[in-house]
Amino acid sequence: MNNGWLRLEKYSFGVGDRFAHQAKPQLRACMQAESAGVEIIPVWNKSHREHQIVGSKPASVRAAAENAVRELDWNKPFHIDADHIRLDTVDAFVASSDFYTLDVADAIGQPAEMEGVQKFVARHPELIGDIRIEGIDEAITTTQAEIEEIVAKYLNAVHEAAGTYRHIVAAKDSVSFITEVSMDETDKPQTPVELLVILAAIADAEIPAQTIAPKFTGRFNKGVDYVGCVNQFSREFNEDLAVIAHAVKTYELPRNLKLSVHSGSDKFSIYPAIREALARTGAGIHVKTAGTNWLEEVIGLAESNGQGLAMAKEIYEQALENIEALCAPYATVIDIDRNRLPAMSEVRDWTSNQFVSALRHDQTCPEYNPHLRQLLHVGYKVAAKMGDRYLDMLQECEDTVSRNVTDNLFERHLKPLFIA
Repeated sequence: MNNGWLRLEKYSFGVGDRFAHQAKPQLRACMQAESAGVEIIPVWNKSHREHQIVGSKPASVRAAAENAVRELDWNKPFHIDADHIRLDTVDAFVASSDFYTLDVADAIGQPAEMEGVQKFVARHPELIGDIRIEGIDEAITTTQAEIEEIVAKYLNAVHEAAGTYRHIVAAKDSVSFITEVSMDETDKPQTPVELLVILAAIADAEIPAQTIAPKFTGRFNKGVDYVGCVNQFSREFNEDLAVIAHAVKTYELPRNLKLSVHSGSDKFSIYPAIREALARTGAGIHVKTAGTNWLEEVIGLAESNGQGLAMAKEIYEQALENIEALCAPYATVIDIDRNRLPAMSEVRDWTSNQFVSALRHDQTCPEYNPHLRQLLHVGYKVAAKMGDRYLDMLQECEDTVSRNVTDNLFERHLKPLFIA
């Protein structure tokens, strides 16, 4: 496959920033990791939907990142991810992004035409029968009918990714970029053979994917810990690493192709399994986060007391009042028990410490409330409507906000994932 694309480094971390104010604190966390001996490349990601809600433009993400890189004298690479873009939304990101997460969720499961399925199967006889993959103990045995069923489910999705990829190639006119294919928004986790079929199809389509985001077992709810069987996740994660290594050898795929874990922020219970697998195999990884930094902004406001705490309470109050509208777009990735949300009459009397204790993701703290945390996670639209009033308060409380952003990213995420 063409080596003209921009190369993504071994370890990369998606650092979403809803309001483009935390680039420096985020970058400081990567610098702390570098001081600890691990190079982790920041990838600032923001989706079309997030830009629409906040009222920002894609160029603002690059501007904030470049300013942080310049002021902190970061001499390593960094990237700007057009997160979950499709053909109808990608054009606004062409000038400012060098990383594209291709969203094909709507095409997964749309049955491909039988002629295309049969041609694919004919090209890939190696997918039928016994498939032996280093790192998976037992051979995978498949039939032609099983492979045809898998191809029918995923081929249109790969074709859609290819269409978006080629559109970006034409629009950027020889400027290289990084491509990720997102296959995580589907009903069930991909089996090893399904992932192998997907990667073979990506190779056939000549998409130089450097990261692939599969679906894992369990729930990856926004801003809270993983919900599911950690042992099952670990098995799937290790099998996916083995399949990727096998596919890179078998098909014409980039040698640095690696897994991408979406909604990876705050999934503390699976970090040890990920770290062990990476250490054992030498594989790379991309972990994508977003709203966790927005929550650290709210924590920083509350910790500042005074007007900052008052604004944090106001945000929660308006989130409660607009809970239906705020939760609807995220219904599949949140689990909020409304009976466990504190009443506003109670929150009004909270001290700074009480608010912070309820919101900060510290599962050892008896006051931690994951339901409040998830509501505020999707409640960034409330702050967006505040406009300059919210942004001015961020500036006023910058010291506490930035400290919380950096500490959260390094201590709770980068250290347990890569440094331990």
